[in-house]
Amino acid sequence: MNSRVTAHVDTFARDRLPPPDQWPELVFDLPELRYPDRLNAAAELLGGTDPGRPVFHTAAGETWTYGELSARVDRVAHLLTSVLGVVPGNRVLLRGPTTPWLAACWLAVLKAGAVAVTVLAQQRPYELVTVCELARVTHALCDIRSVDDLVKAEVPGLRITTYGGDGPEDLLRLPAPDGPFPAVDTAADDVALIAFTSGTTGRPKGCAHFHRDVLAVADTFSRHVLRPRADDVFAGSPPLGFTFGLGGLVVFPMRAGASALLLEQAGPKQLLPALAEHRVSVLFTAPTAYRAMLGELDGHDLSALRRCVSAGENLPAATWRAWHERTGLRIINGIGATELLHIFISAADDAIRPGTTGVPVPGWHARVQDADGEPVPDGEQGLLAVRGPVGCRYLADERQREYVRGGWNVTGDTYVREPDGYFRYVARADDMIISAGYNIAGPEVEDALLRHPEVLEAAVVGRPDEARGQVAVAYVVVAAGADRDGEALRAFLRSELAPYKCPREIVFLDALPRTATGKLQRFRLRTTGDQH
Repeated sequence: MNSRVTAHVDTFARDRLPPPDQWPELVFDLPELRYPDRLNAAAELLGGTDPGRPVFHTAAGETWTYGELSARVDRVAHLLTSVLGVVPGNRVLLRGPTTPWLAACWLAVLKAGAVAVTVLAQQRPYELVTVCELARVTHALCDIRSVDDLVKAEVPGLRITTYGGDGPEDLLRLPAPDGPFPAVDTAADDVALIAFTSGTTGRPKGCAHFHRDVLAVADTFSRHVLRPRADDVFAGSPPLGFTFGLGGLVVFPMRAGASALLLEQAGPKQLLPALAEHRVSVLFTAPTAYRAMLGELDGHDLSALRRCVSAGENLPAATWRAWHERTGLRIINGIGATELLHIFISAADDAIRPGTTGVPVPGWHARVQDADGEPVPDGEQGLLAVRGPVGCRYLADERQREYVRGGWNVTGDTYVREPDGYFRYVARADDMIISAGYNIAGPEVEDALLRHPEVLEAAVVGRPDEARGQVAVAYVVVAAGADRDGEALRAFLRSELAPYKCPREIVFLDALPRTATGKLQRFRLRTTGDQH
């Protein structure tokens, strides 16, 4: 554990970090990653940009400048410390749609030296109770429109303050001290945020990230792969409770002195007109959204768009090629993890190879290893292992030993490193279906299904089978009005895949089960089958 003096009065988060011998090895081998011992991420993001430049836009046409944001952050930070009683190290829950005020509250929590715990506006009372218990949350700042379920959660001792309402106790109506708020002198390795895994595998895990980590993801992926410009306008679908969204819509644009369009509704049907109207140049969304937008592109002016980023799930080569053919834009594929905050393998521009994730982002290292932690030869499947300036630190969770092995973060993904150094996704390690001695990678079958013109979404999982050990079952969503013809789909698959890879059963659904952040919940398909 680093011996730097913490600024935290409430040391709950620091006290529940894993023991030092369970940490991954951290690597700071770029000059820009050598941060000073004392660092407040919010102060860094807010400083250094002309206060008159725009920082946030809304669908309604409102624009905040960096100067206005800074003043509002300072006001909220004053209220947190002088009225609400927040002390450095307290955990503050943040909940609401993606708005400039939610971003301002997040920055204010960090500037005040507290720990931000941003959750999704869609999470239900039971989920909120779990998060609050695990992080021992003391305070909450909540959009008035999202407060009902938080109140219903009945978290003992939680002080809830709403914003955006018209009552006298509303955060934005409380009297606050005037003037700038001096940022708390946090250590670079003080916990700034606790991000919870989004539930693809069941009970969430709290991932503790430091003030320096917030900057490190911007100074690696954003700086070296995305390469934003100060005149860029960012937008995307992931909410701020998802680290993909926090980076893509707040941290990355602010680190570059750029601006972001923050959309409360950001599904494919809302994204396209917003991209055109607001001249968005950098887009963050998931593969499913890119595929959904393909059929809606006509009539939307995307001439300002220059950067498209995809993460959260594997990007099928067919989707990449279809998007490129229609728009001329090359999607920047990437893999990230809540445990590592953002993207660590990617490629852009001429370095892109469709069907691969890319190469390690500058500042990051990756390899493919076997179950014993030994590297496997290029071209062979194994487990993806990563290390860099950010590492997994679960909050008091025994699963730390599973994720960090021998100093490496083992992400749970099966990958192949090609001889030329590119990393190719095969499957989640628990998505590998072993049927009658054959290895079947679910995503490979899904890619084939998605090549069928009437298939909108597909998920392939293993089901226990006495004779074969497992059989592959495909869950498929087809276009409106299309026939739900399993035999026709099987015939199509037999033209695309080796026979042993073809699913034994095809189940048609109206929708696949997903988390609020859009990630597919394969475990629900495995455990409850076609009940979804």
